[in-house]
Amino acid sequence: MGLLDPIPPPYDPLEWAARPLPEKSRMVCRSWALQGYGTPVAVYFVYLLKVALYVGGWIFFCGFTPGLGAPGQIGQWWLEPIAFQKAIVWSLLFEVLGLGCGSGPLTGRYFPPIGGFLHFLRPGTTKLPLLRGLPLVGGATRNPIDVALYAILLISLVRALVAAQLDAALLLPLVVLVPQCGLLDKTVFLAARAEHYWVTIVVFAFASPWLAGAKAVQAALWFWAGVSKLNHHFPAVVCVMTSNSPVTRFAWIRRLVYRSYPDDLRPSTLATVMAHVGTLLELSVPIVLIFGDGGVVTTVGLVMMVMLHGFILSTVPMGVPIEWNVVVLYGGFFLFGAHADVSLAGLVDTPVLAAFVALFTVALPLWGNLAPHRLSFLLSMRYYAGNWPYSVWLFRGDSYKKLERLRKSSKWLYDQLDVFYERKVSVGLVGKVIAFRLMHLAGRALCRLLPRAVDDPAKYEWVDGELVAGMVLGWNFGDGHLHDEQLITAVQAQCGFEPGELRCIMVESQPLHRQSMLWRIHDAATGELGRGEIAIADLRQLQPWSFELPGGTAAQREGA
Repeated sequence: MGLLDPIPPPYDPLEWAARPLPEKSRMVCRSWALQGYGTPVAVYFVYLLKVALYVGGWIFFCGFTPGLGAPGQIGQWWLEPIAFQKAIVWSLLFEVLGLGCGSGPLTGRYFPPIGGFLHFLRPGTTKLPLLRGLPLVGGATRNPIDVALYAILLISLVRALVAAQLDAALLLPLVVLVPQCGLLDKTVFLAARAEHYWVTIVVFAFASPWLAGAKAVQAALWFWAGVSKLNHHFPAVVCVMTSNSPVTRFAWIRRLVYRSYPDDLRPSTLATVMAHVGTLLELSVPIVLIFGDGGVVTTVGLVMMVMLHGFILSTVPMGVPIEWNVVVLYGGFFLFGAHADVSLAGLVDTPVLAAFVALFTVALPLWGNLAPHRLSFLLSMRYYAGNWPYSVWLFRGDSYKKLERLRKSSKWLYDQLDVFYERKVSVGLVGKVIAFRLMHLAGRALCRLLPRAVDDPAKYEWVDGELVAGMVLGWNFGDGHLHDEQLITAVQAQCGFEPGELRCIMVESQPLHRQSMLWRIHDAATGELGRGEIAIADLRQLQPWSFELPGGTAAQREGA
């Protein structure tokens, strides 16, 4: 097996594709449990190289400031305030270009491996305006205004990065342009990771000193990420991540996180304990660091931070938020290590800015946890908890070919993969995405919802909404609100699916205070077919392949 070859599943993918859905699901989920996605070894080196280029880009731009940028003297300047400021601005540019989160094969993006600017700079591509129907800017496709504003944002970011110092004249355009781009296409705002980088840039622009505000933003990232895991979803995430991690490649280790492989793939006691420890660690890091004084307490907090992000980085998670984890680590050392003496109380000196920071670090995340159907999981800071909104798009027969009527920067999934592999290998890889969805607790709702959506799943091509968003919007990163009714409507207007040709199942996140999840089923041509609620307790009893399909014996329906 070569460096570019995926780990082959323990079955023939073409034969697997012809089997009944319960059996297909059982086979692919068991394969994921021991093999993960089957990522080629070379892919990990590509991501490692990308991180090196990301860090190298930061060093390069720091070099425009006198006294900074010499790699051999990095220990003398890496904790300088301007170096941190440039790290934030550079990270926003890196992400909004599409080079960071949501890039490469671990997000279902094969060729080209990025979307971002390839999509956002192309008139006629599909977008999701915040104010639909508004003249000139509220349409479902990108026009010269969208392209120009995005290009101006890129130019403004580069202009700030090559400056010796960052002042209001350089920062204010960024403060204005990022939300303006978001009004025209909310995909761009989310791709910029604006809940972190843009909010911090606003602090840079309007606070002097700005350290307290930047600390508040970073502490919120950890705290709300921990809060988002106070549910039954995260143990399944531990299972999925462990099975896919390049550092836990031994089958006996991966079996330990499941109750009884291969028959019971629910999280084991070990996986549940790991999830609880991880949640406690994520909640503790900001608390310990906030109360640290630069001594032992701060050191303990920084060690905990390294443990937390070191584990995440070692798993190379799907969605690949690798550079984001790197800059959060750097921010921890700069904000809470080098400036442990700065208190969050310093925000009271600028009450208007304090209110703005509170909106994005307290009010919006709280609202997003209590009413997750109303807000992106990124603005809610519910990171990698497994409790995400998602969708599955079901194309009848070859109706997916109508997507070629869209203007986009990437082709149909199999057409992308055909550049590298024979069709059998491609089918095996795309099939693993089904396992990724079903192995999460929320994904098991599909076992109950799929029979409501279509009469015969064998007649439909199952495509995760994440992969659809990657092709159609140029960016995807776990936010099911990017591929809900708004995208369906935009796609239908351009593609014209007939009734029954495209059915979509949409499942919302579990609210913090409720033990259930909302769902909807939509036909692209005729509209909503049904909606309801499903109990978390019911999902916890299901195996990933527990589909209830019409006809067949109970054993066949269970895939036994």
